[in-house]
Amino acid sequence: MLAVSSARRTPAGLAESLGAVAGQALHDEATLTPKPGLVDARGGGAHHDMNLSTLLDSAAALVAPIAACAAAATCLPLGRDLRAVIGVIGRDGEQRMLAATGGVNTHRGALWALGLLAAGIAATGTVGGARGFAARLAAVADPAREARPASHGSRVHRVFGATGARGEARRGFPHAVDVALPMLHARRAARRDEHTARTDALLASMSSLEDTCLLHRAGRSGLQAVRAGAAAVLRAGGSGAAGGGAALDRLDRLCRHRRLSPGGSGDALAAALFLDAAGRLLTEGSS
Repeated sequence: MLAVSSARRTPAGLAESLGAVAGQALHDEATLTPKPGLVDARGGGAHHDMNLSTLLDSAAALVAPIAACAAAATCLPLGRDLRAVIGVIGRDGEQRMLAATGGVNTHRGALWALGLLAAGIAATGTVGGARGFAARLAAVADPAREARPASHGSRVHRVFGATGARGEARRGFPHAVDVALPMLHARRAARRDEHTARTDALLASMSSLEDTCLLHRAGRSGLQAVRAGAAAVLRAGGSGAAGGGAALDRLDRLCRHRRLSPGGSGDALAAALFLDAAGRLLTEGSS
């Protein structure tokens, strides 16, 4: 856990610390193994263009942009000017990510989520206030959005009506805050090990999120297959139980066979881990 010096209690210091915490959250999500369909220590999962090293390089590249989002929120009020600055930082962050990964989009959704949440924490001084601030900021139109090329998420929205990462942000990241984070805390309270807690937090999101990554790759049938498989693991007692472990293996094989990648839930887990660690950061900083 990061130590919080008096310098980090300043706005600039807090922004720097939030960037570091975000980078650690992305690292922890990436290294969690196994993750059905997602990149982990075993390999690329459903992906042929990335591996764990790719994700870790990407995570390191996003520390500075996420810190910059937090810093901007301490200097500007919530509104169009801040949204424009966040957009500039985000586009620069994407270029850093692509440079670090050789052109592979590893963390675009995570940069959006953690950048907004870091801005919310920096602006409000609390983790609890971050989601509301982030939701209001996400609802402000980005002046440069019209010039952006179409993404997988925008195409999925046209075909399936799913709102994806943008919708999650405008609703205050419900799958990170109301699904993954409570599961993480519940498993810890039940004295489950941290690996189990994080895996079950991921599965909780997978069981209900309308994941545009899955819709893009496999349509409604793929989404429903992953949701059902994740729910089956949790019904069997979670990934740490014998029955749950067997169900997790079945889900993992399904995702690999059909190349199903629940990337939106990976982002939700990273956001939950970030909020969890940021809460400890603020508590230590006030002591």
